[in-house]
Amino acid sequence: MKPILVLLTGLTLLAADSEIASLEKYTPAERRHWSFQPRKQVVPPAVSGTTNSIDAFIRARLQKDNLQPAPAADRETLIRRVTFDLHGLPPTPQEIHAFVSDASPDAYTKLIDRLLASPRYGEHWGRHWLDVVRFAESDGFEYDTHRHDAWRYRDYVIHSFNTDKPYTQFIHEQLAGDEMNPRNEVMRIASGYNRLGPLRKNAGNQEVASSRNEVLTEMTNIVGASLLGVTLGCARCHDHKFDPIRHTDYYRMQGYFSATFDEDVPLTSKEVRAEWKKKTDTLTAEIKEMQQQMKKLTGSAKEEMGKKVKATEAKLPAPLPSLFSTANDYEKATPIHVLARGEYTNKGAKVGMRPLGVLLPPDTPELPSDTQNPRMKLADWISDPENPLTARVMVNRIWGYHFGRGIVATPNDFGRMGTRPSHPELLDWLANQFVEGGWKVKPIHRMILMSETYRQSSESPIEDTAMTKDAENKLLWKFNRRRLEAEEIRDASLTVAGRLNEKAGGPSIIVPIDPDLTNFLYKPSQWAVTADAKEHNRRSVYLFQKRNLRLPFMEVFDSPDLQISCPRREQSTHAPQALELLNGDFANAMADSFAKRLEQEAKDNNTRIDLAYLLATGRHPATKEKAIAQQFLASGSLREFALAILNLNSFLYVN
Repeated sequence: MKPILVLLTGLTLLAADSEIASLEKYTPAERRHWSFQPRKQVVPPAVSGTTNSIDAFIRARLQKDNLQPAPAADRETLIRRVTFDLHGLPPTPQEIHAFVSDASPDAYTKLIDRLLASPRYGEHWGRHWLDVVRFAESDGFEYDTHRHDAWRYRDYVIHSFNTDKPYTQFIHEQLAGDEMNPRNEVMRIASGYNRLGPLRKNAGNQEVASSRNEVLTEMTNIVGASLLGVTLGCARCHDHKFDPIRHTDYYRMQGYFSATFDEDVPLTSKEVRAEWKKKTDTLTAEIKEMQQQMKKLTGSAKEEMGKKVKATEAKLPAPLPSLFSTANDYEKATPIHVLARGEYTNKGAKVGMRPLGVLLPPDTPELPSDTQNPRMKLADWISDPENPLTARVMVNRIWGYHFGRGIVATPNDFGRMGTRPSHPELLDWLANQFVEGGWKVKPIHRMILMSETYRQSSESPIEDTAMTKDAENKLLWKFNRRRLEAEEIRDASLTVAGRLNEKAGGPSIIVPIDPDLTNFLYKPSQWAVTADAKEHNRRSVYLFQKRNLRLPFMEVFDSPDLQISCPRREQSTHAPQALELLNGDFANAMADSFAKRLEQEAKDNNTRIDLAYLLATGRHPATKEKAIAQQFLASGSLREFALAILNLNSFLYVN
């Protein structure tokens, strides 16, 4: 038997095939971790005064600490909260008035149903999923080449949320759409999920071993992060240091992708493609020739030749439409070996395909490396109702986006280094409801939003006492006030200013940006601003997502790094945010339009103040606020007043 090589650090390097089995035994303690256990069939506790099962779980836990929930939020606060929550947009004054004045007992139910039925819902909740799967429309790294058709995946996600596609179907289509039906465009677009990660290009050659290894790593890691809620990538180089995920587990999971390769499915005829190639090749040859000449030139002659190069580049035909997808090529399938330290040159035992061993019966055999439709089999295992992770992970994400914190506060890590659930019985109950309800997301929204826990105020009369016992509000004795996310601030500003373009879907929009930023790109010409200025006012979910250039306005308000999965948005507070809102080009353009809207829609300063507060904060101004505004407008500018409104905490935060 070949000896196991051990580094000074204690990491296993290589093991013989016969030794792998002995390395993969799982102790009872490893299998006992809460997230690897089957979901429990939980009965909501009996709590006096509650009619909602969620409230029963929450209040039973509060009672253990002698805490009381906060009183109910007023209706103006509630409609603004739930509208931002489901749409990422503010309610209109008309919508606020209709809800506040609706005395029917089902007024709130009707509001939720209306919001869930709107296409705006999918645009906002689709953005959450795009964060998790680190969606971007460029490769990253030094070239950051654009993925001109990746937007179709974004539209697929939005449509899936709007139609309340069962989550198990959503999983299957993304992991294995091309295996399910290679002739179906939607299936091919969905399987673009497998190639969303950053891509390092080596002189255009993506089949070299190092690049292929990185591609397979990206495909494997995102399954752990997005679908299973485990830090699978930590086992790429050695056995996971904290969770019972073996080094071999990682590569057996990678085995499901061994035959998966990128494929752009053309949407044009062969004749059109041939003509495009001919024109592109001709212009490309001209550009290369001019670039060679430039090397020999100096001064004004070199500058003039540079202008000719740019002019010729502008004549290059736009990429032809295609489906950003994947396909299996079994003949080219990459043999999967256990790699010591994750290095593609340090090959150990060859392995087949198998899910995580800790979730399987002992001695479960692996599938052979030539298994057909492997990703479909992986999707079957992940979406099996008995899988203890999948339903828990998804309902925890939904809960976290509603309350600002998941029942498990680490949505991508249900392992030992993640946080334990604050309400484990509630998590299992929600997961069971999810599975029994056909894996539909919208019913879970309704359950949460109808609860008194969600509808309570963000201010509590027991604040001082509660803070000493639960400063982070893990037990939800009040609603968590939150700042709007970057997209919400931008979209709300456009809405309040009367400039939001609600056009849905289609190719992403590139908006104007400071040339000093585009000059840092590998090719400044990549940032080709969309010609139609009206398109610049589209919702933020439709803005082009470039890895090497995040819009400054979005970045300063914590838009995520597009290189890795973002399970939840972080919230920072710093001076550049105030500077952006006061001095930034976008904020000031919105203030100009907002002022014009107030002037057109309200006849005097008194009504303009009321309208401004209703549009921006969802409420009427307090007496003191109105007095200050009247005093300012008596001698000040309506435009400066509009800018001040867009800087209010009442605009930037949801209570």
